[in-house]
Amino acid sequence: MNLIQTIILSIVEGVAEFLPISSTGHLILTSSLLKISQTEFVKSFEIIIQLGAILAVVVIYFKKLILNFNLYWNLFVAFLPSAVFGLFFYKYIRMYLIGNNTVVIWSLLIGGIVMLLFERFHKPVHRSLSTVHYLLIGLFQVLSMIPGVSRAFTTIFGGMIVGLDRKKATEFSFLLAIPTMAAASGLDLIKTDLSVWTKNEFGLLAVGFVGSFLTAYVVIKWLIKFVQNNDFKIFGIYRIIIGLLGYWVLIRN
Repeated sequence: MNLIQTIILSIVEGVAEFLPISSTGHLILTSSLLKISQTEFVKSFEIIIQLGAILAVVVIYFKKLILNFNLYWNLFVAFLPSAVFGLFFYKYIRMYLIGNNTVVIWSLLIGGIVMLLFERFHKPVHRSLSTVHYLLIGLFQVLSMIPGVSRAFTTIFGGMIVGLDRKKATEFSFLLAIPTMAAASGLDLIKTDLSVWTKNEFGLLAVGFVGSFLTAYVVIKWLIKFVQNNDFKIFGIYRIIIGLLGYWVLIRN
């Protein structure tokens, strides 16, 4: 992987991490299009640069995060299901799902259809959420362990299903990314033998981290304004188009 490819992947991560279109899926498809082999370093790179995008959330919501113990509890409860499933299925996910174009494409297609159906038939019900509701959001997030599903998609729509309005569900999805992706990256670092990485690879990782942070910062600011007056149908259509293009370019051919 060279510097140009690294910059492209970091931008893709920053854009896709908080949009309901699947950052992991887009990284895998982009890597395939750029002819980047799914080496152990590349798999780790695609996970760890998510920390750059998470840092953008921390910077934007820093004041909200300071000593907000009620928020910490809600995030902890919503994070638990992913923590449990991640510990048990990490090896399987890394071995069989990450880097699998077929899984990504079907996830994009099915997710796009589900998104359009949700926007068509969902009736908003706004309520104060209990601990059980936040646990349900966490269970929805578990689905995003399948590459191409999208963590943002499952958590935003899960939040709306249990009673959050679109903006609050989107913001909670941003904040839930902090413990979720930090844990995923941390687990990958623990499981990875960093001694075999070269100085060049560490340098590429640093570039990817900065690139994803800067891009995510802009995207988060934009998405909060977007959801106040728009639904997610455009993202559902986009997922279907990308899924079909991915099928045509990467599988059929």
